[in-house]
Amino acid sequence: MRNFYFNHDGNVDDLVSLLLLLQMPDVNLLGVGVTDADGYVDPASSASRKIIDRFGHADRKPADVAKSNSRAKHQFPDAWRLSVFSFDDFPLLNENGGQIQTPLAEKPGHLDMIDKLQNSAKKVTLVMTGPLTDLARALKVDPTITEKIDKLYWMGGVLGSQGNVAAPGADDTMEWNAYWDAEAVKTVWDSNIEIVMVGLDSTNQVPLTSELRLRWAAQRSYPALDLIGQGYSLVHSFEANSIYYLWDVLTTLSSRYPELIESKRVKTDVITTGFSEGRTFQTDKGREITFVTSVDAAAFYDKIDELAKLAPSK
Repeated sequence: MRNFYFNHDGNVDDLVSLLLLLQMPDVNLLGVGVTDADGYVDPASSASRKIIDRFGHADRKPADVAKSNSRAKHQFPDAWRLSVFSFDDFPLLNENGGQIQTPLAEKPGHLDMIDKLQNSAKKVTLVMTGPLTDLARALKVDPTITEKIDKLYWMGGVLGSQGNVAAPGADDTMEWNAYWDAEAVKTVWDSNIEIVMVGLDSTNQVPLTSELRLRWAAQRSYPALDLIGQGYSLVHSFEANSIYYLWDVLTTLSSRYPELIESKRVKTDVITTGFSEGRTFQTDKGREITFVTSVDAAAFYDKIDELAKLAPSK
């Protein structure tokens, strides 16, 4: 069994990622942290606990969910963050009258991360699908946690594509998780953690399409696929030329199924101030990371279905 720790920021893609992590046969999920970023932290924490209750396997589900007290330098737009309230209210997650068995952790996210890493007998794969703030704060409290991290898989940043931040004072060369707290990205980049960056360059290859929605609808006899379909019914991109992508799910599946992706080693850095704050860029003077360049989209979508069908039916 491989030990994992999952830190997410509470939108539909994050919650689907948690659902799929719970189904991976050889993954021992030590804990889950939730940041108040792309989704509001309270309903996101509640939904995470309910997903673990409903779809976790008794011999492998994490003991608790940690709520982060990290705060944004630049918060996500409110309109993007609201879907988690509806997700938390789905009947499928509330069939037991709203009673939740999976507890909240006593410590906030960054301290819970330290505890889970330090208490692991072997190195841990760290998957983060939101800002890197909890990890940056954890490093400042206890720099020795780097010895317990096998790799960090992060959904964030962009190198060759346009960013997705359209905000006053920003030049749209950055990705939102990096823009949320660029200094945290720099702190992690300055560490010796082995980083796998799953940026917009690759996630833009796995869009949420009408055909994909219908594919899940046709398989709704499987409860996990029913939940996935319901979840993504909450997200629609109404802005001109705007598309929703499976950003976080790609990162999560990449951490366990590297055959789905192609990558290369590059040297990168991050800008922490000014109009390009949060921009990740390639430079010979940067630190070396593994950068995911492409994905086998057909195999990726198939893997989602395969894992979802492993979930408990009741």
